[in-house]
Amino acid sequence: MAPHPATATDQPPGRFRSWLLEGLADMGKHQQGAGDAAEPEHRGQRWYRVMCLTGVDYFSTLGYQPGIAALAAGLLSPIATIVLVIVTLAGALPVYRRVSEESPHGAGSIAMLERLLSFWKGKLFVLTLLGFAATDFLITITLSAADASTHLVENPHFSSSLQGKQMLVTLLLVALLGAVFLKGFLEAIGVAVVLVGIYLLLNVVVVVDGLYHVLSAPHLVTDWTSGLTAERGNVAVMIGVSLLIFPKLALGMSGFETGVAVMPHVKGADTDTEAEPAGRIRGTKKLLTTAALIMSCFLITTSFITTVLIPKQEFQPGGQANGRALAYLAHQYLGSGFGTVYDLSTIAILWFAGASAMAGLLNLMPRYLPRYGMAPHWARAVRPMVLVFIIVAFLVTWIFDANVDKQGGAYATGVLVLMSSAAVAVTISARRSRDRRWTITFGIIALVFLYTTVVNVLERPDGVKIGACFIAGIVLISLLSRLARSFELRVTGVEMDAMATRFVRDIASRRIRFIANEPDNRDVAEYREKSHQIRFDNDLTPEDDVVFVEVTVRDASDFESAVAVRGEVMHGRYRVLTLEGTSVPNALAAMLLHVRDTTGGIPHIYFEWTEGGPFANFLRFFLFGHGEVAPVTREVLREAEPDPGRRPRVHVG
Repeated sequence: MAPHPATATDQPPGRFRSWLLEGLADMGKHQQGAGDAAEPEHRGQRWYRVMCLTGVDYFSTLGYQPGIAALAAGLLSPIATIVLVIVTLAGALPVYRRVSEESPHGAGSIAMLERLLSFWKGKLFVLTLLGFAATDFLITITLSAADASTHLVENPHFSSSLQGKQMLVTLLLVALLGAVFLKGFLEAIGVAVVLVGIYLLLNVVVVVDGLYHVLSAPHLVTDWTSGLTAERGNVAVMIGVSLLIFPKLALGMSGFETGVAVMPHVKGADTDTEAEPAGRIRGTKKLLTTAALIMSCFLITTSFITTVLIPKQEFQPGGQANGRALAYLAHQYLGSGFGTVYDLSTIAILWFAGASAMAGLLNLMPRYLPRYGMAPHWARAVRPMVLVFIIVAFLVTWIFDANVDKQGGAYATGVLVLMSSAAVAVTISARRSRDRRWTITFGIIALVFLYTTVVNVLERPDGVKIGACFIAGIVLISLLSRLARSFELRVTGVEMDAMATRFVRDIASRRIRFIANEPDNRDVAEYREKSHQIRFDNDLTPEDDVVFVEVTVRDASDFESAVAVRGEVMHGRYRVLTLEGTSVPNALAAMLLHVRDTTGGIPHIYFEWTEGGPFANFLRFFLFGHGEVAPVTREVLREAEPDPGRRPRVHVG
């Protein structure tokens, strides 16, 4: 069921609880129905402005990526970064350009896989991906806060008073983020544009100044190449080692999933429709390509100047360049004043990256879980979710000691799993489209990402451990929630064709009687014997008019759907209503209530007891929509209609 704002009638008593459970997130107001085409057709902003919204996440990685690359690759960092850029431009970029075509409403690769995979396997796969997405977003919050606190603690103006207090500063930044969302937060593209513009401009100054110092001292490059040759030998070995190191640098590819998530904000062409938003897709492709090119240029140049200009020991834990390599250069070569401005800009964009990640969490979970019937009731209100996410962020910060390097593996795992899922999704899509060339291309890219993910998990298992915890929590809470809502009437509407309407109208003048039948051969003997048995068990006379009702379950893993009712005459004498839904009891209950409301009469329905144990039959109902139909139908009716006098009658023989 879709989340709905709390009202004065359904809020629990008490001012605090009323405030805590108040409505949905403010940011949901500008993104309502992003996955179901609910936005006005041409609303949005220019793609380059929207690029800054994803850029607060993507570009902010410059705050720590050069330092992580230097720690992982040493003198090989620039070469390994070039390999990263090649994979970004030749792998991630084509994949997500295709994702933008296949999922133009911001639902991303998870929604693609949801469409491509059906039944419970699709739902469980999506829940697993949501676990890794939660890892990605939450580690974005904690890692960004940790790096922001590093810039603050290492700043010469604050180092004396804040030294040794990085954990406290990080927790305060995370708490401040939570406080903003508890108050209400609207993602402001304008703020993102300002932050990204200032941050990139400052980085251009640092890069140009760094290159100037490198060119002014040619021995620096000579020393670097000599050391690299002595350390790694020939170019082939360097490339091979770079490929092995590549998984550790995968953070430099973060931001693509966010790039497609912000698609609904991109202004399309005048000819766009929600079904075919060609202009929005073109704008998003420009967004992804431009962001990737900008980031690629910065990654290569920053890895080069930091490797050449910064002493190796400064990258180590406790060193002045650890987690803040570019800030180190800003202070070293451009002075304390400029360095402080750079630190403040970095802190602002890293904090805003955490805000973007929190908004992603709060928009992502309600997009899927409620539709699966797997959202606890408190998840309809955003503030409890914010508190849960902030508590988890506190725990993650404490576990990783507010250390950027320690969290890199977990962050990379979330990023790589989502990228791998996107590559797999576009490969399956291309194969179903019979596009052989792109199937092979995307298949190779998927193998590269899967290899990278596996290597990252083996070398740094923290990420998959955290991801597994999130997956286990999401699946457990989701299944318990769905179990608790098993008897909820989860039907969006009943649609009866002309023949079905005629059958109901014919029996409405008498007592309305239906016989529930599980279709088998659907031959004359089946209906004759069923009618005889029901009449015998319930003392019905041959004159009592009856209509058979049969339900076909489409996909029992779907929580709710409309029920389509079709009338037909079988073997020239038996009237049959054929229903299609996601659950037999729910479809029958919805049909009975619809008949009651349209005719004014109280319908009766007759069942036979189902063979087998009650527990096994309940599991069949929970997983496959069948099972012990009679008591479940009665329970669904009891919850849907509290007045026994108006409740359809259920008879079991």
